[in-house]
Amino acid sequence: MIPLYRVVTGTGTPPIVFVHGFACAHADWAAQVAHFSPRHRCVALDLRGHGESPGEPADCSIERYGADVADVLRALSLPPAVLVGHSMGCRVVVEAALQAPALVSGLVLVDGSQFAPAMQPVLRERFAAPGGFDAVATALFVDMFTARSDPAVRDAVVARARRMNPETGAKLLLDLLRYDVHRLEASLRSLRVPMLALQATFSNEKRERATMAKGQTSPYLEMLRTCVPGVRIEIVENTGHFPQLDEPAATNAAIERFLAA
Repeated sequence: MIPLYRVVTGTGTPPIVFVHGFACAHADWAAQVAHFSPRHRCVALDLRGHGESPGEPADCSIERYGADVADVLRALSLPPAVLVGHSMGCRVVVEAALQAPALVSGLVLVDGSQFAPAMQPVLRERFAAPGGFDAVATALFVDMFTARSDPAVRDAVVARARRMNPETGAKLLLDLLRYDVHRLEASLRSLRVPMLALQATFSNEKRERATMAKGQTSPYLEMLRTCVPGVRIEIVENTGHFPQLDEPAATNAAIERFLAA
């Protein structure tokens, strides 16, 4: 196990472990850690190749990340924890729950999605072009915010994504697509813990993103309902892909309701 960077604060059960998304970092959960740490042990970590954690491209995969999170749960000797994952982190917390089921009491998936198989040749072609990863990362992350987002926050998140090691970034995006196509649904069907899907946006097969309204559904949410019949679904309305940044109060309230239920 490599020494993943993590911030551990607060006391109380169940502990809550926050897992960031692709090309992101633990600081994305600052508002959630501040809110929950007075009553819960909170852990926010950086996955391999992200933030303050080292990691070679070859070691960056959804399964490896899930194993890393499971190792952190064991290393900290935590009682069964609620794992909160954002975007790519949704897949990671699912994997962690499968690899260490006795250490996980619930999952919160924040604005997850599912890549379509047709995106694989598109991504490979874009990565092969000069400056390919930078162009892909810029387009992906600019599209994750709305006109209501704080421009300073948006610009900082986009700039951070563009600083990611291009080899790591390209490898990981393609691995994420592989996981979605070949493993995601089977992994979800194997889960035996309560789950909240906290959704803010919908991405079509071309990864074009749109905001959602209460009562709205999407192919991704219908897939979750099929694979996890007891899933609880809440919509954070009219916001972007980072509800924990754009709408922290609504995000915190939804997690609170899940913990209470």
